[in-house]
Amino acid sequence: MLSKKDVRHIAKLSRLKLSEEEVEKFSKELTSILDYIDILNELDTDNVEPTAQVTGLTNVFREDKVLEPESSKEDLLNCSPLPIANDQIETFSAHG
Repeated sequence: MLSKKDVRHIAKLSRLKLSEEEVEKFSKELTSILDYIDILNELDTDNVEPTAQVTGLTNVFREDKVLEPESSKEDLLNCSPLPIANDQIETFSAHG
């Protein structure tokens, strides 16, 4: 079982502040997780191929296509009621 000192050390590394009740709770929970990992480590996985996913789903996103812009830079800049300087919209005055 992980000691309270171990849990406090893990919390410190994770930059978490834990109450004494949380230290006690996580001591038990983290120990349970580590025990389960020990069980999994006993499995023989030498002939098992690595998998990224097992659902058989494929990428359903559309292909990225670069489209030509419908408006020019000048058209977009001219839409602004704010002053334009060096091809940029001025959002504040340097003279305040």
